[in-house]
Amino acid sequence: MFIAFYRWRLKAGKEEQFRSAWAKVTLAIRANCGSLGSRLHQVEDGTWAAYAKWPSKELWETDSTLDAETNAARQLMRESVAEQFPDIYLTVTDDFLIHDGKSDEPPLK
Repeated sequence: MFIAFYRWRLKAGKEEQFRSAWAKVTLAIRANCGSLGSRLHQVEDGTWAAYAKWPSKELWETDSTLDAETNAARQLMRESVAEQFPDIYLTVTDDFLIHDGKSDEPPLK
């Protein structure tokens, strides 16, 4: 499992534009590129963060061509960003999150 972690400071008043565009891009990537999805968060310091889950780094690195509508949404995301922080890439080693309301792991005692 591979995770790509992203963080941004958005331009004032562009939060909804970013969220809407992020959703379109994320859903297109999930539907067409093999991503396992992504979550967007607003951080207490006012920045925004997202992480995308992939089966492997190799699949994440695959250059996938997306349609014009998705590329336009990507551009709207870029236009919403005042500052982008360096990406962080993670390889999952242990996972105790609950997925879809159930855990794959036995309960901790």
